[in-house]
Formats: sequence, structure tokens, C-alpha cells
Amino acid sequence: MSLPELEDPFEQFGKWYAEVRGEPAITEPTAMCVATAGTDGLPAARMVLLKAWDRDGFVFYTNYESDKGRDLLANPQAALLFYWMPLGRQVRVQGRVEQVTAEEADAYFGSRARDSQIGAWASRQSRPMTGRYDLEKRVAEFAIRFNVGRVPRPDYWSGFRVVPQRMEFWQEGRFRLHQRLVYLKDGDGWTRQWLFP
Repeated sequence: MSLPELEDPFEQFGKWYAEVRGEPAITEPTAMCVATAGTDGLPAARMVLLKAWDRDGFVFYTNYESDKGRDLLANPQAALLFYWMPLGRQVRVQGRVEQVTAEEADAYFGSRARDSQIGAWASRQSRPMTGRYDLEKRVAEFAIRFNVGRVPRPDYWSGFRVVPQRMEFWQEGRFRLHQRLVYLKDGDGWTRQWLFP
């Protein structure tokens, strides 16, 4: 399978993403690894789900008091990795990070299942607990608190947008002779460069 050399990395991502979403063997096409580093420079990586993307960047949501939230508020740079194994493809994205607007966060939060909304209130994400009962107790407390009506978005829960400065497309090749095409932000446009595998 050959990697087409499109002028724009977002066109390339859109083409691959559409193909991935139509591939039955890929059960979660939105899964991506997010890598951050805190002020101490120590890197951390975890899997999250892509919730939106366009030419402005790639969006995911989290508790801003979580490890990744604190990392990104202190050091607003991140790397993303999509790995779609059945198609032998990966996409790497590196760039600065910005917070989504309150309107964007409210709209996405409002689209979530009610139990997920309550979970956002109940989870003290990344902080210690003595056992599973701590979480279950908090879920019950917030379920009672928001027994009827709309569940509001917590102030500490919102989204981040990774604004790409570098995007690399990798297509698996036989005998590890992979294809690698990198796009680098250059003013208002992009430059392209093929890389050795």
C-alpha cells in the first residue's frame, strides 16, 4: 500500500481517518496516545479518545486537575499518536496546546451519557483513593445531587486542542522498509519531507 503525497496534512489525515472508520477490524478508531511533560520534564503517556478535529487541531476532554491536565496547563505542548494496526498505519502529531472554549466544552459535555456526566463530578482523577468504594460512594452522592434535571459541566472539566506544528504519516512496508512523510508548519502553509524508515 502506497502513501499518497498530498499537499496538506489535514487532507491526508481526513483520507486515512475515513478509511479507518470504515475498517471493521478497528474497534476504536478515535483512540490516540497523548504524551505530555510536566515542569520537571518527565514525560507521561496515556490513551484518550479524539472527540473533534479540524484545521485548528485535535481535541480531547479531561479533568484539568488530572495528571495530564496539570501537565498541559503548566507546559502547553503535547504529542499525539494514532496507531491503526490492521492497516499498518500511524500518525504522529506534535504541537502547542490550547484550551477549548467554554461553549465547546459545554456542548460536548451535554452530549455525553448522563452516567458519564456524573462520573466527571465523582472522579477525583489521578488522586489516590483507598479502594473502589470511594469512587462508588462519590458516584452515588452525585447521582442524588443531580437526581433530576440537567447535569452541569464541572468548572475543572474541559478540553484541550493540540495545534499541530509537525505531522508525520507512517505506512508499514515489507521488511521494515516503511514509508514516512512528515509535514512541518511553515508560516501559513506546510513543507513536506520524506524520511528514511
